[in-house]
Amino acid sequence: MAGPTTVTTPFRTAGRSARLRAVDALSDGVHAGRGGALVLAAAPGLGRTALLAHAARTFRSRHPSGAGTVLSTRAVPAESLIPYSGLHSLWCAGADLPAPPESPGALLAMVRDLAGRGPLLLCVDDVHLWDAASRAALGFTARRLAGPHPAGLLVSVTERRADDPHLAELPVLRLDPLAPDEAGALFDELTRGEAAPAVRDEVLRAADGNPGLLHGIVAGLTPPQLSGRAALPRPLPARPAPSCGGLAPETGQVLLLAAAAHVPGAESAGADADLVLCAAGATGLDGAALVPAEAAGVVHLADGRVRFDTPGLRERLYADAPPARRRAAHRLLAAALDDTRTPPLLRRLHRALAAAGPDPALAAALVAAADDTGTGVGHAERAAALAAAADLTEAARERALRRAAAADHARLAGRPARARELLATARAESTDPLVRGAVELTRGRLALGDGPVADAREALLLAAELLLPHDPDAAAEARFCAMAAAWDMGDARAYLSALGTPLTATAPAGPSAMAAPPAPTAPAATPPAAISARRDRTAADPQAEEYRAAMLVVMRGRLSAASRRLRNVVDQGERADDPGRLLRAGVAALVAGDLAAASRVNARALAAARATGTDIHVPQALEHLAYAELRAGRHARARAHAEEGLRAAEATGQCNIAAQHHAILALVASVEGDGEAVTARAAAAARIADRHGLAQAATLAQWALARHELSRGRAPEAAARLGPVVRPGPRRGHFAVRMLAVPCYVEAAVLAGEGERARGCVAEFAEWAAQGADPQAPAQLARCHALLAGPEESDALYAVALARHELSGGDFEHARTQLLHGKWLRRRRRPGEARGRLRDALVSFERCGARAWAEQARAELRATGEAGAAEPPEGPLSSLTPQQLRIARRVAEGATNREVARHLSVSPRTVDHHLRNVFALLGVRSRVELSRLVARCEQLSPHDGR
Repeated sequence: MAGPTTVTTPFRTAGRSARLRAVDALSDGVHAGRGGALVLAAAPGLGRTALLAHAARTFRSRHPSGAGTVLSTRAVPAESLIPYSGLHSLWCAGADLPAPPESPGALLAMVRDLAGRGPLLLCVDDVHLWDAASRAALGFTARRLAGPHPAGLLVSVTERRADDPHLAELPVLRLDPLAPDEAGALFDELTRGEAAPAVRDEVLRAADGNPGLLHGIVAGLTPPQLSGRAALPRPLPARPAPSCGGLAPETGQVLLLAAAAHVPGAESAGADADLVLCAAGATGLDGAALVPAEAAGVVHLADGRVRFDTPGLRERLYADAPPARRRAAHRLLAAALDDTRTPPLLRRLHRALAAAGPDPALAAALVAAADDTGTGVGHAERAAALAAAADLTEAARERALRRAAAADHARLAGRPARARELLATARAESTDPLVRGAVELTRGRLALGDGPVADAREALLLAAELLLPHDPDAAAEARFCAMAAAWDMGDARAYLSALGTPLTATAPAGPSAMAAPPAPTAPAATPPAAISARRDRTAADPQAEEYRAAMLVVMRGRLSAASRRLRNVVDQGERADDPGRLLRAGVAALVAGDLAAASRVNARALAAARATGTDIHVPQALEHLAYAELRAGRHARARAHAEEGLRAAEATGQCNIAAQHHAILALVASVEGDGEAVTARAAAAARIADRHGLAQAATLAQWALARHELSRGRAPEAAARLGPVVRPGPRRGHFAVRMLAVPCYVEAAVLAGEGERARGCVAEFAEWAAQGADPQAPAQLARCHALLAGPEESDALYAVALARHELSGGDFEHARTQLLHGKWLRRRRRPGEARGRLRDALVSFERCGARAWAEQARAELRATGEAGAAEPPEGPLSSLTPQQLRIARRVAEGATNREVARHLSVSPRTVDHHLRNVFALLGVRSRVELSRLVARCEQLSPHDGR
């Protein structure tokens, strides 16, 4: 079966609803007798042509009787050579039109004449390719279409020509790349949802939100490739393939030089124009050869760089060139670089790519240049250099080892697809144990970022076994990485085993397992996976050994005994510039509860990762930063770090870390009260977590959903979600997260009338809090005791909790305790004291952006009789008392009388009495009618509390 038959017909305007409305508005205005013009600006492949086709189709369909006329044409580069030739192509689109006038005024007269016969829409695609005279005439006409002339003009230009002076003053509608979810939806539509997840991720990364390129890639893949049963081609196909047809051979030669001159890892920056023209000059060509390519919209020159305009064109042009021509291009580039100050690696790389056969001396020189860490060359360039050196190497074992090293650098550069391709070749070239160990080590690391973590652990343990006789340091590194896999799995026994501790009959449980690296509201996702940007030898690294020893003590439940070692890890990391050591130090600071150090060190790790081109570490550093901000109660900053981290994780193919960022964003949304965001983020985290066995992300997603339920006053639902996470049993959550969720569970269970079920968890939480892993834990523990205590003890326990909050900080948790204490005081008929607590809670919730929680505080203030706590509702609901309004809203949400009574701390008989009065006041006869009335009223005037 051919590739195109595997996909459905594309909906090329996917994700363009706002743009479609703008185009339809122009069309509607023309039919209503109002003229207008619109310029669509976008990079190639983003849907300019599709939107023009949509406009023409809908313009005709709204007048099937033929009352509307569409003149549509697409510009071609040749038109730019003759003045007014563009207008000729427009007139050729008409049926019985006279020859086009060659002046702006005459063009306008002709358009008005045509519009006099009926509504007229002119569509010109790629108008930037027209000659200047035609563009001037078109702009002149467009600016004068406004008014009582039923004529519209819709033109498209490439993004970089949106400021064409000939089209000045015309409204511009820009098309951006599709958002990740929009691109994913389009991919699923094209493939009917039958593609393998790994293929889906790779194609979406390659398309980078470009719908045209996405469709072209999918159309060029066969069913086995889409399903993952066959390897993907390199480069990924794009049908129809980008073309430079019609350009002169000398232009094609300069374009090939530009394609070959792009630096690996910095392709988006374009090629150095001086280098390209210098290499072209050696063959007698100059910059004039690029002029036709610029006119054709193939490339453009800006800021001394040559950039290809069409996505995928550079890769396809290079791949389609005969090998001899590619080698000749690299030979010219190498010669041009000899007289510059370019790092030796790039010169040797071009020389290697120009070689026609094995060259051991050049291969060795290239490896030496790749190993020189003082040149500022990035990992993508090192990967390309080592792969080229492997191609020049004759001995199979050495060739495979160089290929495996290239794969590891590609991994560090955030290019997992290239890394896997190199590993597959290395594995086929040699079965030597050292080669196999190196391959499994990198394969396991790749799976840590994108793959089932249980598979990653097995690959890493195999790597350790294979490497131990040949490279003990690398074997230790593999075990270090296996710790990360075990952590993500939520397997404490496997984590201890990877630490170097023999397995015991039972896994660590209770507080000994809970003291592992916590995040602000949860542990760091992969704290032990602080892989160095260089291949650090962990056994010879004092910081790594100190970290291993500290974590061994922590996992045995003795955090205080590990504090000195953790401080040493932080101090040693802060003196380094290596992203891996900084990340490890940042995690140690989180474990020790030093949030200031955690923020400082992880920020340095982020900067170091960016400076060294170690793109793979960027999303991890942002993850740790987000955790530190969450723990400190700075939710807006946590969201900013997580949003950036999610983009970085998706760009580097690390969907496991993307799941952690989704979970962080769900937790932030559960504080801010954005229910849709909580649901969407938690679902995204759970999808990846279920597929790859990420126990921590799954636990955090459930926690976020439960906390959102609790913020809306749905305690039974929150308790039902959190119970399996925190209570002992086969479905329990991640060993280091479940204790952190206990305070939420206790609150939900008590409010749901299930307090006795939470007592066992509180006892375990008390042991964990005593370890000092979380500054908030002592205050939260006192709050839990207050919730479970009798009336004579609760007040004093709330006072203890509030005093402890004053010492630990954190507005959100402090406000939650104030809210609960205020509720308790109101139920004890102490409204004056309750108002003070509730006002403080409201201010704190508003300060940290916790909208849903602030609504609870306002509702409680109203219940105390606080004047001005909230504006009264408008419409029929304004006739209700505050208590009746709360009951009406809860019943409208589907709550039973008993559930409402439990939520409001009143008896079911009281609820029944109020509900009968509500029905009478509002004139409704059933709960269904009440629900509809409340929904209508609150759509007009959203309530501010429940």
